[in-house]
Amino acid sequence: MLQFASYSIVFQEVPGEVTLAINLSGCPNRCKGCHSPHLQENTGRLLDSSALAELLEKYGSAITCVCFMGGDAAPDEVEQLAKFLRQKTGGRIKAAWYSGKPELPAGCSAESFSYIKLGSYIERLGGLDSAATNQRFYRIDNRQMADITKCFHKKCLPTNAT
Repeated sequence: MLQFASYSIVFQEVPGEVTLAINLSGCPNRCKGCHSPHLQENTGRLLDSSALAELLEKYGSAITCVCFMGGDAAPDEVEQLAKFLRQKTGGRIKAAWYSGKPELPAGCSAESFSYIKLGSYIERLGGLDSAATNQRFYRIDNRQMADITKCFHKKCLPTNAT
């Protein structure tokens, strides 16, 4: 059962997208130096298709993406919500998933998402904005996972920059 502790509209978690980031609780990863240790507890409101539909009703016209921040304890439920999002919005709103696992869980399909972040937070390596990070951020195109982690580095320029 997925629960969410909070949500907000963000601009940095998914490059080029206005994103509704939903902070899922019950994280099993326990990364040292975690920036959101409160999300390790099982707290908050149930996140199911009804709750997601409510959030879409409220924010759907203002966003281009929904990012599930966590959910590693129930990856199948995260994937089902991503599929629901695609069906409900006709694909207009993309689905992203920030997972702390090193690889996509068995049984989960990258095709259910437009973006996926994989990798635990390792304090000495830093987050996505660090060139040394172990974490990887992928854009999913035609069943292929394209690593676009460099877009989080300060020296990264937009692809259309001259």
